[in-house]
Amino acid sequence: MMKAWRKRLWGAGPINRILGTSAERLVARDLHRRGYRVLARNLRNRCGEIDIVAEAPDRRTIAVVEVKASAQDEDAVPAEIHVNLYKQRKLVALACQLARWYRLTDRPIRFDIAGVHVPALGPPVIRYHAGAFESHV
Repeated sequence: MMKAWRKRLWGAGPINRILGTSAERLVARDLHRRGYRVLARNLRNRCGEIDIVAEAPDRRTIAVVEVKASAQDEDAVPAEIHVNLYKQRKLVALACQLARWYRLTDRPIRFDIAGVHVPALGPPVIRYHAGAFESHV
């Protein structure tokens, strides 16, 4: 009982934070290699956080990227499946604010999800889903 209460109070443990931060760094590097320009990482406001904001290789589209990481075995559910409808709505609301604040309303905004699997042995595997869900921002 005490353990669940502590997790609710302080959030994810340090191992999960390290895993998440490392995954975001890997995805940012991968995006750069693919021709994206990373504009911001961990963009926060009181409503939530956008992991990565990037400009697509076409230099017009803004990609809002949600990064999910997993260190479980390969037979487990992929990490990116945890971007549920609630999280999608939150990302859309954050992207609307981002577009207003930075005057990006004339540019298309796309929502991408990056799943990072970190196996016990071997290199991490990045699964990138461009246009994972749609919304009219």
